Amino acid sequence: MNILSVQSWVAYGHVGNAAAVFPLQRLGAEVWAVNTVQFSNHPGRGGYRGQAFAADHIAECVAGIAERGWLAKCDAVLSGFLGTAAVGLVVAEAVQRTKAANPAALYCCDPVIGDGGQIYVKDGIPEIQRDRLLPLADIATPNAFELAWLTDQPVDSLAEARRAIATLHARGPRCVLATSLSLAETPAGWFDLLVSEGGHLWRCRTPRIEGHFDGAGDTIAALFLFHYLRAGPAIALATAASSMHGLLQQTAAAGSLELLSIAAQDEFVRPSQFFPAEEIP
Repeated sequence: MNILSVQSWVAYGHVGNAAAVFPLQRLGAEVWAVNTVQFSNHPGRGGYRGQAFAADHIAECVAGIAERGWLAKCDAVLSGFLGTAAVGLVVAEAVQRTKAANPAALYCCDPVIGDGGQIYVKDGIPEIQRDRLLPLADIATPNAFELAWLTDQPVDSLAEARRAIATLHARGPRCVLATSLSLAETPAGWFDLLVSEGGHLWRCRTPRIEGHFDGAGDTIAALFLFHYLRAGPAIALATAASSMHGLLQQTAAAGSLELLSIAAQDEFVRPSQFFPAEEIP
């Protein structure tokens, strides 16, 4: 399995490609990482150094891969944090070039916009995600805040989540994974994840682990894409959610600000606890 992953990079910690690449490699995928930024660490750590790469630089990296004929062997493109709105146009071109070289290739768009009720990306990026990238996507993996923003609809109940997901389907993605859902029907102390495809809706419910985990969305998008390519939406939902629970559980137990992706790497291959996905009529 070959995956072209276009997202951010940090030298310290695990967000963006630094969150997605290793789990994919641990599962056996070849990952062609193209980094949209190179930062010393997550900006939320009280400061950082580094830079967002120019769109032309990222386009050159993708062009070099294409010129050697490797896009024909690419099974999927994964995108996340863009850095600048101009990079979104480069990602769109990369997706189109990949699909031209291999019509069977999928595009998984993790529409990184914000969380916790606020947008944390630069101006123009949310609109690029919504208007340019999501129409090209086969899979979209928004969190609860992003799903609500992208569809301009509330996501406070299962019925509202269904409607928002249906709106997102109409924009392009045939498969939608909605994460970090705390709905009216969600029991206290739990989170819901929903996957929708082909008129079917599946739910996986995992225990809530208190804390703020930067990179969790990047990791689960990568895990879901990998398992989707191998086994389809329902198994991908259960397996990715179970692996994430194990990773977050170990991270929280250690009191770490960064995901313990290396220490907890066995969770990617053999989750210590399995949470099944159930189809919701």
